[in-house]
Amino acid sequence: MRYPAWKYVLIIFVLIISTLYALPSLYPDEPAVQISGAKAGTTIDQSILQKAEQILKNDNIVSHDNSFTNNAALIRLGNSTTQLKAQDALRRGLGDNYVVALNLAPTTPEWLQKIGAKPMKLGLDLRGGVHFLLEVDMDKALSQRMETSSTDLRRQFRDNNIKFNNLSLNNNVITVAFANNTDRDSAMSFLRRNSADFTQQALVNADGPIVQLTYTDARRQEIQSYAVNQNLTTLRNRINELGVAEAVVQSEGNNRIVVELPGVQDTAEAKRVLGRTANLEFRLVADQNDQYINSYTGKYNEQPIPAGTEVFAYQSLDSGRQLLLQRNRILTGERVQNASSGLSQDSGGAEVNITLDSAGGKLMSDATRRAVGKRMAVLFIENKQKISYVTDPTTNVQTEVRTPYTESVVINAATIQQVLGSQFRITGLSSPQEAAELSLMLRSGALAAPMYFVEERVVGPSLGQENIDKGILSTEVGFILVAIWMVVFFRLFGLIANFALVFNLAMILTFMSWIGASLSLPGIAGIVITIAIAVDANVLICERIREEMRWGASPKQAIVAGYDRAYNTIFDSNLTTFIVAFILFALGTGPIKGFAVTLMIGIVCSMFTAITVTRAIVQLIYGKRRNLTKLSM
Repeated sequence: MRYPAWKYVLIIFVLIISTLYALPSLYPDEPAVQISGAKAGTTIDQSILQKAEQILKNDNIVSHDNSFTNNAALIRLGNSTTQLKAQDALRRGLGDNYVVALNLAPTTPEWLQKIGAKPMKLGLDLRGGVHFLLEVDMDKALSQRMETSSTDLRRQFRDNNIKFNNLSLNNNVITVAFANNTDRDSAMSFLRRNSADFTQQALVNADGPIVQLTYTDARRQEIQSYAVNQNLTTLRNRINELGVAEAVVQSEGNNRIVVELPGVQDTAEAKRVLGRTANLEFRLVADQNDQYINSYTGKYNEQPIPAGTEVFAYQSLDSGRQLLLQRNRILTGERVQNASSGLSQDSGGAEVNITLDSAGGKLMSDATRRAVGKRMAVLFIENKQKISYVTDPTTNVQTEVRTPYTESVVINAATIQQVLGSQFRITGLSSPQEAAELSLMLRSGALAAPMYFVEERVVGPSLGQENIDKGILSTEVGFILVAIWMVVFFRLFGLIANFALVFNLAMILTFMSWIGASLSLPGIAGIVITIAIAVDANVLICERIREEMRWGASPKQAIVAGYDRAYNTIFDSNLTTFIVAFILFALGTGPIKGFAVTLMIGIVCSMFTAITVTRAIVQLIYGKRRNLTKLSM
């Protein structure tokens, strides 16, 4: 009986690592409130923490061990009830410039945190999580699509030599004015042949014949359905970018989306990124910009602007500078295929590298070919909500009022030096954090319509604490009974197998913490099955050793043969189970994925503990004995 020294080193190393990184799961997190900036580049300093502490003190809310983490203030509280009261008080006191989100503060000892050890997350059914309800702005979805349609119609009429005097959009109605009825009839005939999206109404006003175009009911429903589905896809992509495991994103009704983040309450970044309905528009700076914008102050000089142009803030809302842009868009963020952030080699400032799809590249190329020497602006459009509180004078009860509004800022305006294609970069961003967040939103896909938070609440364990306790208790009882059975039937070998089982559990906890997986009740079921699989492997080994001894082999020969000959059977059975678990992970969602992840990790760990670890312990006990005649089994 010989065993390589490197395997002992490997086992000791894995045992130490597994023990250290499984320890944080013994330290439960405590309720907290996290304060971060509404924008990625906002800095949280000591003054904000002091202001927050004063707000809580005024409301008789006790906090403790407050600290900074990742440019955010973390305020620890005694229980969940106090946590909700503190969130409400801080939201009122700090205003809209800060995100006040529910969180869980770790209680893991500092020396464990320094080596990156953190507790395993629990799913919605075990601990709960955070529930968001977002409402899609369908009116905005229709108006945005109508703007695109009006631009397309103007281009189609010109490309097909259809004469018209004016084309305008108002209240989701496109009005096209013509010089005579012949031109109007020609345009209506063209629309009937080439577009089934509009209902047409021929009218006459003071200026002559017109036609009014509105979307058909079928087209409206199609746009609304697309808006919800596109926003669902974008939210899933953004959540994947954030690294939240086993999140639930699903539609509710015709215009609402439910987002549930299991096992975590740190919603500050998630809320900012998920709720930030931002998009980009690429427009040309109007040729009349210098006539209407003061070159010294950079401000609009309050005279009527030319038709087809708009004035926007330049660089920031607070800068006081403005730019006059053409109303027509070259393209929007919907055409962005990929985006990454970095630092400019020229200026050292933050930048976002953009890759457009083929259609977007053609639009950009066509627009810049005709505009070399002119300036192109990147307009950043963000839809937000302003939260205010109205007090009822009769009941003295405050009601939260949410008012949507839009912020539009030109973040960059540069001269077009050459024809641009599908790849270019955006500079002029205020910080690397803002560049990273913008690239994340563009990379994960554009939202088809703005969304607003209708509800945010903490979700309690869906199964009830009593059912959870019973589930955990049944796992513990099952483990103890299996351990007793192994000792009774296999004596010392059973005791060794039990040690391997404990080792196996520690490894599972460590791996799940590393990958950020959430443990749910189906995950516990996966752990129970893993225990059965690991025990089954040791039973096969022990029975094989007994069989070898019945056939006349010496104890040492039986040990070597038992492990060697049982290996193929154990490997085959575990491989087939792993394949099934992988299929469940690939095709399943939510709880099924949680079960599959736990089972796959458990299978890999059980192969290591049931074969390698137990073999090493048996070698230490029996390997040095010269006159070995009997095994304790």
